[in-house]
Amino acid sequence: MSPVIVHVKKEFIVNTAADFPAQPIRLHRFFLSGHSHRVELFLSLLKLPYELIDVDLAANAHKQPAFLAMNAFGQVPVIQDGEMTLADSNAILVYLAKKYDAGQWLPRDPVAAAAVQRWLSIAAGPLAFGPAKARLATVFKAPVNTDEAIAQANKLFAVMETELKTSSFLAGDTPTIADIANYTYIAHAPEGNVSLDPYPQLRSWLKRIEALPGFVPMASSKAGLAA
Repeated sequence: MSPVIVHVKKEFIVNTAADFPAQPIRLHRFFLSGHSHRVELFLSLLKLPYELIDVDLAANAHKQPAFLAMNAFGQVPVIQDGEMTLADSNAILVYLAKKYDAGQWLPRDPVAAAAVQRWLSIAAGPLAFGPAKARLATVFKAPVNTDEAIAQANKLFAVMETELKTSSFLAGDTPTIADIANYTYIAHAPEGNVSLDPYPQLRSWLKRIEALPGFVPMASSKAGLAA
């Protein structure tokens, strides 16, 4: 599939950081990967030029020497920003926020930064082993314990539902990379047979993210409750 260069419209929020990439940031991704989408979404919200490079996972392209040279774990996403190559979606979010944002998306205040880090850890733990794992079974036919994953998802969503009663976003009243890291797999949780109906605060939070200037969705899959 040919790379696609995405030009973000001028009315999107202005990047206030001093640095700006001299050339489009290259994002090696899979179009149904929530980990990949969180990076694409953040690039778009930051109004950064980027190029999408689709990795053919079915053909095992992510396990070939050329890709393994970029990420020895053989996983998407990977970005290339000039001479810099970086893997892991949450690490990429931190890098982009530090380099291309003036402190909105990753606060400099220690307490506020720690609140963001808490949700990055949740994205790598309960989110990954809950709604993301449940979706693996329906979208990718992976052999996982779906009952366990769905239970984990609902446990996580119950906590989020309570916390979102007192703040508009996960780490406060303004969006941060905490929201970006957690958004995609929650928005697509119904594809893994996890209903969002019992969680009105969570659904309102999803809508607030989707209303941000520069928001781009991930492709939907007709699977699970979304079939």
